[in-house]
Amino acid sequence: MTTKDATSPMPRSDPLDPSLGRKSIEDHALVLFFGAIGWPWLLKSLSGGTKRARRALLELLRLPAEALPALGSWKADAGFLRLIAETIFGQKPKTVVEFGAGATTLVAARALKLADAGSLTSFDQHADYVESVRRWLNEYGLAADMRLAPLTRRIADWPGRWYDHGAVPDAIDLLIVDGPHWAVHPYGRGAADSLFDRISPGGTVLLDDASRPGERIVANRWKKRWPHFRFELVESGTKGTLVGTRTGA
Repeated sequence: MTTKDATSPMPRSDPLDPSLGRKSIEDHALVLFFGAIGWPWLLKSLSGGTKRARRALLELLRLPAEALPALGSWKADAGFLRLIAETIFGQKPKTVVEFGAGATTLVAARALKLADAGSLTSFDQHADYVESVRRWLNEYGLAADMRLAPLTRRIADWPGRWYDHGAVPDAIDLLIVDGPHWAVHPYGRGAADSLFDRISPGGTVLLDDASRPGERIVANRWKKRWPHFRFELVESGTKGTLVGTRTGA
């Protein structure tokens, strides 16, 4: 959920879902608790990665320096973006789906084009971000199926809200999870597993910020629920990435 412009460390209110801000007392307490214990990861995330890592990413994607915004805060960092590109180059997925549009969209679309691979469907809850990213891609001759998906759904026993994404591809080769923001709910990204049945054998899910306490809890639940996935925490970038690979039907 990023644009080329500077962004605040906290999520914006969502006019499409005014009830989003009405958390229970328990959820408010949990967000405050995870904010208190998660400050080391939040501080580390402000850098967005080293200048060398950013430069190497741009060279890998054959993009000019101005193609990427200032990374950091709740934007994807250079390490996570490089992992996305390398996964696409290595696997050449036919279908990529992501939640949380922005720099990840640009990198995934560019990597797919260079690899002569498949298509990208990107979901975000902010209409202006969807339009901004679409224009951003156009600047570099790239395209993705950009879709507005407000945070209005609750998924099974996952707390918080998830994207009301509507139809998604029946088969997903790469699922990128970079939203919602942790302040919506520290476990909110766990609801992405509602799409795990669509991930093809050998396909991959990438969960950003996986070293943070909330995402570690999500990872532990996923490992128990999805034994036919192999999960590994990769210490790429400032906040780590959980890489899950589907090993069976």
